[in-house]
Amino acid sequence: MQRLFQKRIILGIGGGIAAYKSADLVRRLRDLDAEVHVVMTRGAREFITPLTLQALSGNPVHVDLLDPKAEAAMGHIELARWADLVLVAPCTADLMSRLVQGSANDLLTTLVLATDAPVALAPAMNQAMWADPATQANAETLSQRGFKLLGPGAGVQACGDVGFGRMLEPEALAQSAAEIFAHQALTGKHVLITAGPTREDIDPVRYITNHSSGKMGFSLAEAAAEAGAQVTLVCGPVHLPTPDRVKRVDVTSARDMLAACEAAMPCDVLIAAAAVADYRPEVSAAQKMKKDPNSADGMTLKLIRNPDILATIANRNDRPFSVGFAAETENLLAYATAKLRDKNLDLIVANDVANAAIGFNSDDNAITIIDRQQQQTSFPQTSKGKIARQLIDFIATHINKV
Repeated sequence: MQRLFQKRIILGIGGGIAAYKSADLVRRLRDLDAEVHVVMTRGAREFITPLTLQALSGNPVHVDLLDPKAEAAMGHIELARWADLVLVAPCTADLMSRLVQGSANDLLTTLVLATDAPVALAPAMNQAMWADPATQANAETLSQRGFKLLGPGAGVQACGDVGFGRMLEPEALAQSAAEIFAHQALTGKHVLITAGPTREDIDPVRYITNHSSGKMGFSLAEAAAEAGAQVTLVCGPVHLPTPDRVKRVDVTSARDMLAACEAAMPCDVLIAAAAVADYRPEVSAAQKMKKDPNSADGMTLKLIRNPDILATIANRNDRPFSVGFAAETENLLAYATAKLRDKNLDLIVANDVANAAIGFNSDDNAITIIDRQQQQTSFPQTSKGKIARQLIDFIATHINKV
């Protein structure tokens, strides 16, 4: 169930009596460390108050499509991009019908049209309404379009009828939400991922490093594990929790990282997301270096090249499918293409770290992937977790072509 850790979930609530269960569903999703934003239809507000859901989710509840305050903060398009999953529970017969028609006459249906995240529906209605041919046809259409239908279950209903139409219980829905992130595109593959910065000692107190937070590499490790891979994550000095089902190896310097990567071989896929220091001091002083109080001159520090971890692994006889990152501040695609060629890579992932919104330490990213045939595929700005899952899917597809 740790698959929901830091996942961004929009919980859409339709206007049905089962809306009372949605409060418990929010609590269970939050207990599993998901971040939840609630979107309510007008009918839903007749059954449960936004204030209750705001208190449970820890976020403002979104209710109106054209709300100036909401649009000034997180507008409906931004909210659609933010989501890793849209879960509609309860999803009434009317709401299913409007989704089939592609309606965008309220905030929830607009979000569903605008998002590229998976959409899961938990039908909830009277048993006769569920059995009606129109509802069954709508359910089939939605399934064919890629919507995931969770239920309904059977049992006694609020009206006294017995049959199919009950919304699944919150615990079952939380479990189903977690399973949506458990696709198995990399089952049986060993994926080696590098993440974070390296540190190159000047003396026992000072070192050379960079601004990498490791967030992208850790998101990739989590996504690869979700995809069924055996994951080894070799990371520099970062303060991030280890993703579930991931073997973590902590290192400090570039030479440490190379040694750890070579020890983890063989692997099927290498994803080199670490920001490795290109140079290190030729000599690391055994004691803290002191400034000369009698001299106004500066200090000269001689640097020498570090080993190229990515090129070393990508040019082995047992080379894995090799994916590099090009974090650049200018000439992004040109530099990335040269790196792809020079290091003998299968894919290069280019991202503009000069843009603070998607650079080091940010929670979001936007990338362009370049393959050996110089074909480019771009993923627009969204969370690093979502970018990671998109990239893992892309890698899995290309491995199958090799």
